[in-house]
Amino acid sequence: MKNFRVIDAPALSLYTQISEARIRRNPTYREEVHVSPTETASNTKREIQVEVPAEEVARETETLIQKYQKLARLPGFRRGHVPASIIRQRFAEDLKSDVVEALVPRYFRKETERQGLIPVSQPRVTDLHLREGEPLRFKAAFEIMPEIKVEGYKEIRTDKPSITVTDEEVEQAIADLREQHATFSPVEGRPLAEGDFAQVSLDGQPKASESKPVHMDDILVEIGGKSTMAEFTENLRGASAGDERTFDVHYPDDYSDKRLAGQTFTYTVKIQSIKQKSLPELNDQFAKQLGDFTNVEEVRTRIREQMDAERKHAAEHEAKDKLVSELVKRNDLEVPEALVERQIDIRLERGLRALAAQGMKAEDMKKMDLNRLRAGQRDQALHEVKASLLLDKIAEEERIEVSDAEIDREIEALARQSKQTPEAIRARLTRDGALDRIRNRIRNEKTLDFLYRQSA
Repeated sequence: MKNFRVIDAPALSLYTQISEARIRRNPTYREEVHVSPTETASNTKREIQVEVPAEEVARETETLIQKYQKLARLPGFRRGHVPASIIRQRFAEDLKSDVVEALVPRYFRKETERQGLIPVSQPRVTDLHLREGEPLRFKAAFEIMPEIKVEGYKEIRTDKPSITVTDEEVEQAIADLREQHATFSPVEGRPLAEGDFAQVSLDGQPKASESKPVHMDDILVEIGGKSTMAEFTENLRGASAGDERTFDVHYPDDYSDKRLAGQTFTYTVKIQSIKQKSLPELNDQFAKQLGDFTNVEEVRTRIREQMDAERKHAAEHEAKDKLVSELVKRNDLEVPEALVERQIDIRLERGLRALAAQGMKAEDMKKMDLNRLRAGQRDQALHEVKASLLLDKIAEEERIEVSDAEIDREIEALARQSKQTPEAIRARLTRDGALDRIRNRIRNEKTLDFLYRQSA
């Protein structure tokens, strides 16, 4: 689909990325915590005020002091025998920092769990108060998932156009195949004529100094060809092998190659040889050269089937795209900014990988204006997050699930693509925590298929 992508599962528990080393829990005693929840005007933003009892702060401090005593090396004291009073004095700020790191994530998580809140962003801690003998107090602002209600999705309808493949289109496809398998034989004893191909090397100098010169070797120029610039045909017709011609070519403003569009170049063209194109005969022998075919009629049938399947696939994607747009339009909702930012990251990463695959260098990527790129991705990322959340809710209501067998097939496909074993792929996905994201993506795709089928 051109506008919609099924995105990874929303990060429903981003707060768990807080280091586990900072989240120490003691199941043997009941802890008391005083909390004042504050609901903001937003459906996705919350702020809570947390007060950790002074006794718990003291207990955590004593635990940390004992650890410091085992590790501290101070002049005049044997290792493990530094008095607690010295530890308190020498490491006062370090102890405060460690107490905060230990208790703030723990009590933040405990309270969000108690209230049934699911943070999807890291908490922003403010108004931190920590003094000896007093409770630890702080405020934490964070984002949560909104309550999602999906309405009208069973009434959404989309057009399903009939797909046709004409005989003329099939014959054009066969003609293209013959062109792809054309052979070129040398022509001697005469100059270039209409329909011939000139094998040339050329150098082009731009009239505008800011443009870059052009150099190409061993290219074929069809004299009088539909895609050949008129200036090449006019100046090369009648030339012989070994000749050199110099002439200007002006490219229109809408020329497909933007580097040349609207420019005028002076070309020096050296004719290396003259060639004539021969197309293979359209017979059973040609059909067998194309693959597992016995005659031309089988080729026609396969072409028709492939064109039909491609057009049905394109029409289905377009229809699904419209379904999703209508779904979002009917069920507009506020979404956490953290999810939008994460989706922008995913889109940028995908785009940068594509640029790297096309040969862009890392130093050139570093020169790109990432802030401008992020701003340009925002609207589409917001749309994708909304669509994913709505599809997830529909899947929940319609009891659409993903089986282990479907996950296995996805892993096997990834293994074939990367030429690794399924076991290695599963181990990596498990280590990266990506299996749940894959499961959610497949679930969203199945939900979209459900919407498409019931829209008939």
